[in-house]
Amino acid sequence: MTLPSAHDNEPHFITRSGWLRAAVLGANDGIVSISSLLLGVASADPSPRAVLIAGVAGLTAGAMSMAAGEYVSVSSQSDIERADIARERQALTDEPEKEHAELLAIYQHRGLSAKTAKLVADELTQHDALGSHVRDELGLSEIHAANPLQAALASGATFSIAGGVPLIAAALSPAGYIIPVVLTVTILTLAALGVFGARTGGAPVGPSLARVVGCGVFAMLVTAGIGKLFGVSV
Repeated sequence: MTLPSAHDNEPHFITRSGWLRAAVLGANDGIVSISSLLLGVASADPSPRAVLIAGVAGLTAGAMSMAAGEYVSVSSQSDIERADIARERQALTDEPEKEHAELLAIYQHRGLSAKTAKLVADELTQHDALGSHVRDELGLSEIHAANPLQAALASGATFSIAGGVPLIAAALSPAGYIIPVVLTVTILTLAALGVFGARTGGAPVGPSLARVVGCGVFAMLVTAGIGKLFGVSV
């Protein structure tokens, strides 16, 4: 159901939260994990063949793992939501007076007078009792409803695309320059992701940019340092 809006020309960005969270998570994980893997391997064994084999394996396994992980975790959330809704539906059948009193108390707690809260609870119960309790008692809505398939596809696809960027950079790098090229390309890609995430979600660019780039660079440096220290791929 599409809710009416007083400002159709300026939609709320919260409607994008479901797929945007999964997409940014997948892209960030793809960039950071594949870049870190490439840098760790290159620090231990700078041969292009070893780096590319590790990168392709990491990209394939990572994309599958990310998509499966998102699907399983979001499915668990969806199961919880459906179970709570089913319990609420049963409670409305078994104890309608008690459920009405709960709704009344919720509206009073939010600042309505007892008279107004009763009027709101009465009218909403007559209109859609279950929907009112799902929204106001459980805090669920269509906007935030868990969508396992959407999350899995968004996360897996963005992991593959974003993780492919440092892998392509490594494949095209001149011999002996894999580390600086991958590091440079990764930082630029992380910066682009930070800007994309902020603008798509209607948030300030600065904090998003600093958070994404800072955390990504830290992860890569730690991984490269371990690879260099022990002389083994990480």
